[in-house]
Amino acid sequence: MTDVQRKTGLVAHELYMWHNTGNYAGPVPYGNPVQPDTHAENPETKRRFRNLLEVAGLTPLLQPIAPREATEEEVLRFHTREYLEKLKSLSAGIGGDAGPYTPLGRGSYEIALLSAGGVLAALEAIMAGEVDNAYALVRPPGHHALADLGMGFCLLGNAAIACHHAFAHYGLERVAIVDWDVHHGNGTQSAFYEDPRALTISVHQDNCFPPDSGYRHENGSGAGEGYNVNIPLPPGSGVGAYEAAWDRVVVPALQAFKPQLIIVPSGFDAGAYDPLGRMQMHSDGYRSLTRKLLAVADDYCDGRLLLCHEGGYNTWTVPFFGLAVMETLSGITTGTADPFLEMAAALGGQELQPHQDEAISQAEQLLAKLAS
Repeated sequence: MTDVQRKTGLVAHELYMWHNTGNYAGPVPYGNPVQPDTHAENPETKRRFRNLLEVAGLTPLLQPIAPREATEEEVLRFHTREYLEKLKSLSAGIGGDAGPYTPLGRGSYEIALLSAGGVLAALEAIMAGEVDNAYALVRPPGHHALADLGMGFCLLGNAAIACHHAFAHYGLERVAIVDWDVHHGNGTQSAFYEDPRALTISVHQDNCFPPDSGYRHENGSGAGEGYNVNIPLPPGSGVGAYEAAWDRVVVPALQAFKPQLIIVPSGFDAGAYDPLGRMQMHSDGYRSLTRKLLAVADDYCDGRLLLCHEGGYNTWTVPFFGLAVMETLSGITTGTADPFLEMAAALGGQELQPHQDEAISQAEQLLAKLAS
């Protein structure tokens, strides 16, 4: 398939890399008998993603979008005042914990505002017609953050804040959020669980994080019943399972909903070799999923597609996943080969397996409520 060339925006800023998560041992605190190491959510994968775009020659062909700080009014459409005051206090001091697995350092609150505001700036550029689509390479991430609690490395709900902005500022009536991070997008789900204006879809590893979250029966409530779609895939799922989930559940759900904007919380931790996931996606898999979303965006929302960065913790592979997505969004091929692709594609179980097929078949049943 030949990609159509498009004007693609990129949000990136060095301050995102200055959010300090401190010394941990991956996702857990250090302390005897755990030797201090680096926190899993550190700047390296994001820097290497940004650097590969430059080395591959793609950066000058993208439209730079300057981030701005989100205002408190914009953030308070989702978060509570008490939670923001807690973040401010921790950020003004020596840091601390915003919630489970969510450390922050001095100045992290302001960087989190810049992260949420970077996603808003990308949305504004899309809505103004300055770009066709955009990728916000922001940090800290956001899809686990609850209204009153940080969680899973996330301080502010970037995608949720952007969705609220689309409703409040642009008067949109239907926004779809498709989360392909390996972990369940519980924070985004919570933001719109009773709101039929937002279709929230999360395709994630079954019972990975948060624990006891992301089940199929979590399908929305009240006026929002049917508008939250979880597709928990078994551990070990490869590109075949992800493409089947897209073809049989994600795309039909989007077609039934007819969104005016699609937002993608873009975590690359479903990739093979990621330390915090057990899935087998590779760069060509992410190309395929991106193409499918672009086709739906073209059909229903004038191509308006906004991706905001979430997880992804393998420093070798994440940059190549990111480059694959950016090449597909822009329709520009740099000729830069992914040296890990052949190895990942050859892993056993890349094709759709019977137990994965059954999980997707069960998720397909959720479409009946959405169609009604």
